[in-house]
Parts: sequence; C-alpha cells; structure tokens
Amino acid sequence: MSWLVTGGAGYIGSHVVRSLQAAGFEPVVVDSMSSGVRSFVPEEVPFYQLSILQTAKLVEIMKRHEVTGVIHLAGYKYAGESVKHPLLAFEQNATGTAHLLEAMATARVHHMVFSSSAAVYGTPAEDVVTEATGTFPESPYGQSKLVGEWMIRDQAVAAGLKHTSLRYFNVVGSGSEELYDASPHNLFPLVFQALNAGKIPKIFGTDYDTPDGTCVRDYVHVADLALAHVEAARKLEAGEDLEPVYNLGSGDGVSVRQIMETVAEVTGIGFTAIEEARRPGDPARIVADGKLAARDLDWRMRHSLAQMVHSAWEASAQRR
Repeated sequence: MSWLVTGGAGYIGSHVVRSLQAAGFEPVVVDSMSSGVRSFVPEEVPFYQLSILQTAKLVEIMKRHEVTGVIHLAGYKYAGESVKHPLLAFEQNATGTAHLLEAMATARVHHMVFSSSAAVYGTPAEDVVTEATGTFPESPYGQSKLVGEWMIRDQAVAAGLKHTSLRYFNVVGSGSEELYDASPHNLFPLVFQALNAGKIPKIFGTDYDTPDGTCVRDYVHVADLALAHVEAARKLEAGEDLEPVYNLGSGDGVSVRQIMETVAEVTGIGFTAIEEARRPGDPARIVADGKLAARDLDWRMRHSLAQMVHSAWEASAQRR
C-alpha cells in the first residue's frame, strides 16, 4: 500500500510518515521544503522536492510508485500571517489542492485524507465545537482550508473520490526526539525560545470567564494526530465509509496558565509568566468534541499535558 504524503518533511507530516511505516504502508513524500526539514524524512522513504502546483510531476510520481491514496498536509499554515499574505495562502492551500486533485484523477488515485483545520470554525458561539458547528473562518488560512474541503467533496461526486477531512487546533509535542516543531508562530516553540534566551514568556489576558482567567484551547499530541491520519487511510484503503469531516479534539482543553505552569515544572526553569492585556479577537474558550473520531478513527488523547511538554522540550534540544 503506497501512499503519497504531501508536506511529509514537515513537523506533522514527518510523524505521519513514520506512523504509516509502522502500520505497514509504503509512504512516498512530496515537499516543497518551504518549511520542511530534509532530515525528518527517513532515508528509505522516496522523497521528491517539488510544489503540489506541479501537476504533471505529481502524476509521474503517483504512477511510478503505484500510489493508491494521498494524505494531504502540504500548505501555508499560518493563520495570522495569512492576513498579510492572502494570495499566498489561497495559492498554496486552495489552488495547490486543486492541482493535487487533478493529478490524482489523472493517475487514478481514489483515496484522500485531508489535513484541514479547526480554523474553519472562526469564533463559534459555542465553546465546544462539533462537526455540525457552522463554519465561519476569519482568516484567509481558514477560508482556504474550507475551500479545500469543498473541492474535495465536489471531486468525490464527480470522480468517486473516497475521502475524509480532519480538523484540529493546536498540535504540540514530539513522537521522536529528532522531530521538532520549527514553526516561528506556534506557542511551544515561542515559549521555549524565550526561556532559552533568558526571557520570561507572556500571557495575554487573565480576566476571561474561565477557571483561572486565561484562555482555554485544544492542544493535541502530534503522535496521536498522526495515528488518526493513518487510521483514516487504512479504513479508506479497506473500502470503509467515513464521515466527510472529523474533529480531532480533547473535548475539554487546557488553559494558557496551565501550560506555563507545566513548562516551568517540566523544564526546571522557574518563572512566573508576564501578564499582559487581552489581544483583540481571542475568545475565552474553544475546544473540539472528538467523539466521532473516537468512534471511527480510534482517536483518543494518549498523552498528558506534562508528556506533551516533555516530549516537545526534549526534541527542541536539537535547536538549542
């Protein structure tokens, strides 16, 4: 079973590649290397550096390796930055997905797992989102991910594509010490960077209507996320029907203050976070209900917050 992983040299993609190998799949990686790390891809895994906008090359690779499915993780993943660069976000996420779908149709590849985002929900009225929650994305990133979902659903009608889209919030931790989160925008790398520089991390807003006054969010371990992607691929390969979308969420979330306290405990670096005013647009609490994914994709939170922080801290040592 050969599956193509787009964005397979990235933080999440590289974990998916390893999970595919462990499950008996033969992954093939395509990555533009705009944010990927070449060493994240195992030497024995076929690797191609190219953009998913290169349709003909994708067709050639799919045919060469007799690919039967695609796990699509490639894209421009920075919601805040996408506001500054909306055309880039749409080119990489929407146009790129269209080119990938075209290549799949040409190569007769009929299974897709799409790595979507809970950013498609925007700021929902309810604080626990389900798959039935309305989608009102507030950034070009979230909009482009939703457009990707629409295109995949339409292609399913037109070409018999078997698919599912996985929505999730904040991905943290590491499943292997050599795989670290290199994003300049994610919370854990930013906190670790501050501590390594002798600075004190900041909390924005401490007067929210939450148990400790700070924002509550979903944080999921990257290895758990990878397993869900692989289980979705396995079921599609076996001809089983899946829901069009699944939330990969904790159902309860953790607060920013809890994260800071856990980071201090795990790293042994004592600090009290600097408290700043709220940032505009930050809702008090947003978490996702993962019951459907638990039913169909063996989704569950296998790691505690302390384990998430510990694994991320250990992996980040490569960058210190």
